Amino acid sequence: MGAVKGTGSFDWREAERQLSGIDAAVPHSARIWGYWLNGKDNFRADQVSGERFRAIYPAIDVLARACEEFTLRLVTRLARAGVRQFVDVGVGLPPGTPSHTAAQQVVEDARVVYVDNDPLVLAHARAWLRSAPGGAVGVIDADLTDPDALLAAARGWLDFGEPVAVLLMSVLRHIPISDPCDSAARRIVSRLADALTPGGYLAVCDITAASTATSTALTKAVQGYNATGADPWYLRTPAQLTRLLAGTGMDLTEPGVVPIHRWHPHPGHNPPVHAWGGLARTPTTKETTHR
Repeated sequence: MGAVKGTGSFDWREAERQLSGIDAAVPHSARIWGYWLNGKDNFRADQVSGERFRAIYPAIDVLARACEEFTLRLVTRLARAGVRQFVDVGVGLPPGTPSHTAAQQVVEDARVVYVDNDPLVLAHARAWLRSAPGGAVGVIDADLTDPDALLAAARGWLDFGEPVAVLLMSVLRHIPISDPCDSAARRIVSRLADALTPGGYLAVCDITAASTATSTALTKAVQGYNATGADPWYLRTPAQLTRLLAGTGMDLTEPGVVPIHRWHPHPGHNPPVHAWGGLARTPTTKETTHR
């Protein structure tokens, strides 16, 4: 587990050990996503793969930015609602504002745990993510496919006896759709939801497939992306994504699972994108009693 406080040192020798096995010739999901966001942590293979995707689906840059903006709106909204603890699964390599900065701009003592299992992402996060003095930022090496181990590591940083918000932002697409019931993803989402105390939250956001001409282009672009050797994407429909969150038994908050440009948008330009997201909340004991 990596610790990142408001001050402290970073072990570059450990980072070099972690990064020694990276093959720069193979495109990498987090690096490609960062490339679409104008990030600099990428290699030629990532740039080529990203440009091929963009040639088929030119709106990918807008979509990537919309997903990042949705995350920040959601984190800010939760912090204003009193949430002080967050688990952000799949930190990636975004060049913009990280989740903990958004949370700590509202409540300085917010504690945010970032989760990933990629050596490059972990090294980057441990080097650059810094907490406000009153809060804390943790970076843990864990895999979404093993939610029990993930939760055990997160408990080293957070008090799950108090409300925690778990964020699954643009990560469920890496979970195969194993059967018509989407059992693999359902198991993961349900296990995370079960760990939350009353007043806790679970959020999802991901690229979705739908029967439109532009979505057909997106599906074609994803098929080409999956052939590059990068970690494959599995596009769910909006209905499948909704069922995953609704199936937890938690209460969907308004406006439900919707296109992310319609989820509490900021005033101004909110271009439509092929990504849906939503937020669910575990009822408090008082709320459950009065159902």
